[in-house]
Amino acid sequence: MPDATPRFALPFILPGQAQKELFHNEAIVIADALIHAAAEAAPIPDPPSDPEPGQCWIAAAGATGAWAGRDQALAVWTESGWRFATPVPGMSVWNKETGIWLVWSGASWRAGEVPATKLMIGGQQVVGPRQPSVPSPSGGTTIDLEARSAVDALIVALRSHGLID
Repeated sequence: MPDATPRFALPFILPGQAQKELFHNEAIVIADALIHAAAEAAPIPDPPSDPEPGQCWIAAAGATGAWAGRDQALAVWTESGWRFATPVPGMSVWNKETGIWLVWSGASWRAGEVPATKLMIGGQQVVGPRQPSVPSPSGGTTIDLEARSAVDALIVALRSHGLID
């Protein structure tokens, strides 16, 4: 039997283990940081100088000091010092500073991106998959420049919002 969980390496209590409460408490501290995880700020390279127990940060790439070698990990301050959790793909953390979700892609933290196949509001789909490009109006026997300009502006807006190619 392994001595820790496969995703976040939370320690198991093993048969015959002395001081089982230490291992149990360690797992509880890390689980407390991971359940509805919230970081004080975006990934930062240096540990804060005066953290409060329970506060979390994400150690940025090239982290220093007590965070050295823990790049991209969730770092939680406890009464016993820093505890770390290595992110898994799909893990999300609320950034308290910006009010935006951070999602671990497996390679980096993505800020404010929400992967989805559609957006539903009040049971109605308002945004779906990206549609093909729409050509600007051309040709015809009666040309209305104001109408063409308005249609072109709509096409530009749809492209800038990523709704069409």
